[in-house]
Amino acid sequence: MEPETRANVKFETVSSEKVDFGRNNFLEVARKRAITDDGENEFISVSRGYYRSDGSERFKRSLTIPDEKEVREFVAEKIKTI
Repeated sequence: MEPETRANVKFETVSSEKVDFGRNNFLEVARKRAITDDGENEFISVSRGYYRSDGSERFKRSLTIPDEKEVREFVAEKIKTI
């Protein structure tokens, strides 16, 4: 995928997986990389979106999680147990 650029930051999607739900919705979990002149930072993104009538995707909301083992494990455990 081509990087997305915002205010001197390029975002690259390293990998992603998506699951459809409901009539027209999806959740995407992705590992992304933010690249600036100062360096790179990887993070996890959880995004909710929907499909437009022409089949294209539109994202509505997103949550980013630091790429730190203890944070990823905390979020995964709480999703399973709540």
